[in-house]
Parts: sequence; C-alpha cells; structure tokens
Amino acid sequence: MRTAGRDVVVIAASAGGVEPLRTMLSELPGDLPASVMVVLHVSPRGTSVLANILDRAGPLKAAPAEDQEQTQYGRVYVAQPDHHLLLHEGRTRLSRGPQHNGHRPAADPLFMSAALDAGPRVSAVVLSGTLDDGAKGCEAVRRQGGAIAVQDVAECAFPGMPAAALAAVPNAVSLPARGLAHWITAQTRTPVTAEERVDDDGTEWEVAQVLRHAPIMDDPNGQLLGLTCPQCNGPLFEQHSDRISRYVCRVGHAWSHDSMIEAQSDAVEQALWVAIQRLEERVRMLERMLEQAGERGQRNTWARYHEEANRTREALRTIRGLQSRIGNDGDNLLSS
Repeated sequence: MRTAGRDVVVIAASAGGVEPLRTMLSELPGDLPASVMVVLHVSPRGTSVLANILDRAGPLKAAPAEDQEQTQYGRVYVAQPDHHLLLHEGRTRLSRGPQHNGHRPAADPLFMSAALDAGPRVSAVVLSGTLDDGAKGCEAVRRQGGAIAVQDVAECAFPGMPAAALAAVPNAVSLPARGLAHWITAQTRTPVTAEERVDDDGTEWEVAQVLRHAPIMDDPNGQLLGLTCPQCNGPLFEQHSDRISRYVCRVGHAWSHDSMIEAQSDAVEQALWVAIQRLEERVRMLERMLEQAGERGQRNTWARYHEEANRTREALRTIRGLQSRIGNDGDNLLSS
C-alpha cells in the first residue's frame, strides 16, 4: 500500500539540543502534512518550558503531549518530564515505564514505538546530545523502512547522540539544523510503500514493557550475562543487532554501551560514598573508644583500638582516592 509520504516525525535531543530544535521548527511550514513528536532529556522533577519555547519558534502548534491523543498533522507533541512519549495505534501514549539509557523520557522508546506503529511512514531525527540514546531506535526505524537523519556533528554542541545514530545507521543523512527542516518537509512528499513487517528483534517486547502491556520475561530475547542492572540489580541480557549491542533486564530497563558504563560509574561512586561515610563513622567510634580506654588505663584495649583506627584511616584514604579516580576516569572514557 502506497501512502502520500512520511507523515510521522520523531525527534530526539539532549544537551545542546534546544537551539537546533527551535531552528528546525522555524523552518517547517505551517501546513506540514505530518505530526511531530519530540523527546528532550529533562529532569524528572518540576515542569518543562520546552513546549512553550517550541510553540513560539514557528507556525506549528506545540504543546505537552497528553495520553491517548489522536495525532494530527501540523502539531508538535512534546514529551512531559518523567514520562516516556510513545506512538501506539496512531495515538500519543505517556508512560512511567522502565527508564531507557537512564532517562525518562528517552529517545529509544519513542523511535521504536513509532517504527512499530507507522513503519516506513516514519522520519527520525537525532540532534545534539551526550552518550547514545536513540541509536537503537534509529536502527528499529531503519528495519521497518523509515528514514533517519542526524544533525551534522560539526554543528553539535555535544555530538554523542548523532554520532551513535550514524554508527548504528551509517547511511543516515547528516545535515545542519536548517537542512534537517527541509529534509523533513521533503520526506512528507516522498511516497512510501508499506512493506511486510520484518522479524522482531525484541523491539515489540520493549515497547510493550514501557506501555506496561507485557509481563516480566525470564529471557527477554538476549544472552544472559553475569552482570546486574544498575537500576534494579536484576539480571542483564545482552541483545545483538546488526551494528550495536545493548543490555536489557527482565523488567525492561534498557542500556546502550555508553549509558551502561555511565550508570555503572554512578553506582560505583554511590557505593564508594556510602563506604566513605561508614568508615568515617567507624574512625569516630574508635577514637571515642580509644579515649575511654585511656581514661580507664586499659593499655591492651587501647593498643588494639589504636591499631584498628589506623587501619580504618588507611582504608578511608584508599577509598577516597578510588572515588576521585573513578570519577575522572569515567569522564575520560566517555569523552574519548
């Protein structure tokens, strides 16, 4: 079945992505024959002013997405804080399902749900941002016949997300923000043919988990690893695709390579701070016991506590050094 053109546009951005978003929307026509869905990584707390910013950027009406809205042409649907935005049966869906790549909202659930719902009618765009959220989603869009474009990495304040998308889909188009707007418009005028669905690679289960339509699975289409999810400590499964691998736990938390490394670094740092706090408390307790043993003339007890206090101080110095090194090494690894 042929359709008039790609009438579903999904856009993802993170750090440094607001300005190119505004630029893109300022160049899109008011009669765009497509609906636009936008995810920006934002804090889960408080409110977002992104919809107001984008509403003033150009002729398209932008507003925070509501659950179960029938999508309309010429409208921009903006993900709300702490809610994934998805497309399901032609309607917007909001969900507080499992985080993806440490984010909610995240790019991958939106892109994957759109790929499943609209197939070749999808145009996906990845703008400036750190790490690699959106790469798996771009691959899902490609598998279902959609088109992918990314912001030119030379123009990006943070090129991580566009670079990861290009690694996952090497034939994706790379353009500056204004060029991306014209590319989107051209895609809406490019007739596409609905093809048969390709074999599922786990995308359906992940989208169903975000929508909370699927039960916890013993084997979420992957190889069981000797690793645990940084978020829920459940067992992790590695999923392989054409160019990328990712990690999924039984409840649906999903991690790309870079987001997994960062999440593990955060978990280790948190554990080290807990250890530092406990060791400092132990030093204070031993010092108190030392004072009391000295007052009572308990020489052997005083010597034992003194030796233990020295060992604890040495452990404290070691862990403080590790905490500092892990933070720096993690930053260096992710920027390399």
